Amino acid sequence: MTMNSAVRRSAPSPVVTALIKRGKSLLAPIVFVGGFLLIWQLLCLSPDARIPGPIRVVSETWRLIVNPFFDDGGTSKGLGWQILISLQRVAVGYTLAAIAGIGIGTLVGTVPFVRHGMDPIIQVLRTVPPLAWMPLSLLIFQNNDAAAIYVIFITAIWPILINTAVGVQQVPQDYKNVSKVLQLSFPEYLFNILVPSTVPYVFTGLRIGIGLSWLAIVAAEMLKADGGIGFFIWDAYNAGNEDSTSQIILAIIYVGLVGLLLDKLVAWVGRRVAPSEQR
Repeated sequence: MTMNSAVRRSAPSPVVTALIKRGKSLLAPIVFVGGFLLIWQLLCLSPDARIPGPIRVVSETWRLIVNPFFDDGGTSKGLGWQILISLQRVAVGYTLAAIAGIGIGTLVGTVPFVRHGMDPIIQVLRTVPPLAWMPLSLLIFQNNDAAAIYVIFITAIWPILINTAVGVQQVPQDYKNVSKVLQLSFPEYLFNILVPSTVPYVFTGLRIGIGLSWLAIVAAEMLKADGGIGFFIWDAYNAGNEDSTSQIILAIIYVGLVGLLLDKLVAWVGRRVAPSEQR
């Protein structure tokens, strides 16, 4: 047996190599999350602790964890249903923000007169906190769901609009010159030059927008909503039961996980639309 053949036989298979690589990538998160939970538990061992430790949180919210889709009628629903209610509102508001933001952003980035005219309006309105819009939206729509959707829309539109406008402005001048030489029609210029050049910028705005949408809906539901994850957190706080704090902590964890999944989903769609872009 030669040395080369022995090396080939002892080399791990591609599957084993992939598993080893995956295990190494998961090692750091497991260590740090485990360390965080351990420190949290140790800090909450004192009888005077104001919040429960992770073990107590799990024990007091076990029903919510194992059965997130229970429905006892009215607003007494599991966290699964509450998150779906919030996601429905986010889907509507975020979709409207994406359509309006991309459309207006393209116009702002293309026409200098519109850009200069819209700039002060954008700079002022984008700095308004989401909850500041809630009283006005309730006065306008007289409907809790419509008001929450409006808050999502007005919060998410700005990063989408701004990033789209920047992307349109970054289209290389050579591309524009080539389109003029070839006498491309507007649809041809749009789909062959403008869209491919601006997609990375647009999806950067979309990722920021989905995070702000999720933040805005949770805050809006705490103030005025029938159902939803924000409503669940505020309702648990007002209930003042023994396990209320544990319910709030569990809901906060759910909020963070769903927000992470939404961000990853938009990033995944972006990679499918623009495979050359590595986010």
